[in-house]
Amino acid sequence: MKPVLKRFGVILFLLWFSGCTTRLVDFTMISTKNIDLSRSADFRRAQQRVKGKDEAMIIIFIPTGVPNMKEAIDHALESVPGAVALVDGVVYQEAFWFIIGTSSYVVEGTPIIDTTLASAELESPFMVARLDRRGKVKDFQYVSGEEFAALQKKYISKNQMKL
Repeated sequence: MKPVLKRFGVILFLLWFSGCTTRLVDFTMISTKNIDLSRSADFRRAQQRVKGKDEAMIIIFIPTGVPNMKEAIDHALESVPGAVALVDGVVYQEAFWFIIGTSSYVVEGTPIIDTTLASAELESPFMVARLDRRGKVKDFQYVSGEEFAALQKKYISKNQMKL
């Protein structure tokens, strides 16, 4: 009897961590924003790809919401200041369910940035970041040009003393 229970436990474990990912569409360009294509010469392509996701939980067999592809695209665009569209990307639908699960849309692509919008969205062109011991960004803040220059001078003088 115990081997049967072990097999049943293994099957339940595998089902719990399994899910389906379906590639819905590859796209050349996608956006949920109004884009002024007459100014497309001012757009630039970002170096890294971004991901956006919108998901809804499923409890037993009752969905708590419905994922929305537009929201997933918006999340990807909003992760980059000034992004107006995604190019060379893909849309996936992910689903996982065993008593409790999720259903989601995932959008991945390279952002196209409208430089005039990107500069308008920034509070200041100067930012100061604090890093943890591993070199990961703990937090950052916008500062004025004068504050940045003072911090830069302080940093340079402190590091010159170490030499």
